[in-house]
Amino acid sequence: MSVPTTATHEGLPVGKLSAYLDWVQMLTGAALILFMWSHLILVSSILLGPKVMNALAWFFEATYMAQVGGPLIFLTFLVHFVLAARKIPFNTKQQRVMLSNAQRLRHPDTWLWVVQAVTAMGILIMGAIHLWVILTNLPITAEKSAARIQSGFWFVFYLFLLPMVELHVGIGFYRILVKWGFVDRPGRWTLKKKENLLTAIFIGIGVLALLRYYFLPLK
Repeated sequence: MSVPTTATHEGLPVGKLSAYLDWVQMLTGAALILFMWSHLILVSSILLGPKVMNALAWFFEATYMAQVGGPLIFLTFLVHFVLAARKIPFNTKQQRVMLSNAQRLRHPDTWLWVVQAVTAMGILIMGAIHLWVILTNLPITAEKSAARIQSGFWFVFYLFLLPMVELHVGIGFYRILVKWGFVDRPGRWTLKKKENLLTAIFIGIGVLALLRYYFLPLK
């Protein structure tokens, strides 16, 4: 009579390993949500004037938070993406099954996951480009940012990146609270409305900041 065995990976039961990876994915996701909201607020300081934005940029560089924090954020982003990619369909057949299931289930939260999976791919590529451009052209100043955005290409680039990031972050915030039991089922609708409003506000602030950079006079 054989004794049932439990599948293991590097000494850990597969189920427990998956739970640990989900936990790390949640923590890195939460860290990135806080970073992106803080980043948008800091970038949008241009609405208070170039001097305010330059003072904040100087502080982050003088304390080496930009030089050290930038690579750390990118590393956190990569870890989060790799862990999330375990559940993202990459081949055409899997994508068709995913869309078919979403259409059949007709559940809003399923479509939210689809949107999050799609935006993740765009953010991976465009976010890496953005970080590379910023970290290879320090120090950050309002004038440099304005000159880049006024080139035309970058203005369009950020018009696409901004809503992708805010949608991904907003949905991620909602799904973390739901998945990990911070919000019960009756409270989901209220949370979703608040999350949609918050996402719309952040996108609006981001668009205003982009316009301010675009029309900022350059010396």
